[in-house]
Amino acid sequence: MIIETLSTFPDMYASVMGASMMRIAQEKGILEFHAHDLRDWTHDRHRTTDDEPYGGGDGLVMKCAPIFEAYEDICSRASGQQLIGSKQSPFQPAMGSVGPGDAHKASSARAKSPSGAFVRAGLSERLGVAGPNAVQEESTCNKNAGKPYTIFLAPQGRRFDDAAACELAKQDHLLFICGHYEGIDERAYTLADQVISLGDYVLTSGELASMVVIDAVVRKLPGVLGAETGALGESFADGLLEYPQYTRPANFNGMEVPPVLLSGNHGAVDVWRRQQSLERTWRLRPDLLEGVTLTDADRAFLQTLSTVDGR
Repeated sequence: MIIETLSTFPDMYASVMGASMMRIAQEKGILEFHAHDLRDWTHDRHRTTDDEPYGGGDGLVMKCAPIFEAYEDICSRASGQQLIGSKQSPFQPAMGSVGPGDAHKASSARAKSPSGAFVRAGLSERLGVAGPNAVQEESTCNKNAGKPYTIFLAPQGRRFDDAAACELAKQDHLLFICGHYEGIDERAYTLADQVISLGDYVLTSGELASMVVIDAVVRKLPGVLGAETGALGESFADGLLEYPQYTRPANFNGMEVPPVLLSGNHGAVDVWRRQQSLERTWRLRPDLLEGVTLTDADRAFLQTLSTVDGR
């Protein structure tokens, strides 16, 4: 899988992508990562990526023109099978590895863009907020086999969960376009294949949110975790919270490991783990049970919990 990011602070990725499983995934050749600096697609001496909002208000809004120009360059090079940032260390941001293309140096002068004509369908229209009549012109870039699946991070997006991570893990090439400051010009959202929200809170930047999504996705890729089934027993993989885990010593300060885990009876261990997952989910996240396929044995066990607790 190739994952690329486009942001104003690409150095933020170095520590996260250069450590732990993200580093291992790159060393194994499973993941290729590049962080691009949006400022490389600006054309003024200050490398400006933001401006004051129309209509007034606090903060600065990220300009759409550099985003479109960067996207088109990344997209065209990917479709041309030119490896973006191929000389860059996989653990470092690809600073300046891709610059403005010769054919895309006057983004503001074009009547329409290969990415989708600038203005026809912003985030509100995509979410159905501004009515169903918005039309987005066909994108030349969308026809290219090398086009990355493009993700924006925004509060209005789909709530990110394990199912979303599994879906993204099926893609070959992801591009995260990260906002900062007050937000992103609405017209940039015409580039989005998907808009994701981590939850009902605000972060300083989209870089932080993208790191969470990237980590959740990459660990789903075959071969990244040590065991083949390493991600299958984790929380949310089957809709439930994960069962408790223990390791040596068997007794620590009077706190003992459950005897069943020391018994060597694998069948009994499986039953215990399933019941622990059910009970933990029932007590801490009962809302998750609505989406879980339960067996008759599961229902019978949950009924015993209800009886004991008097619910």
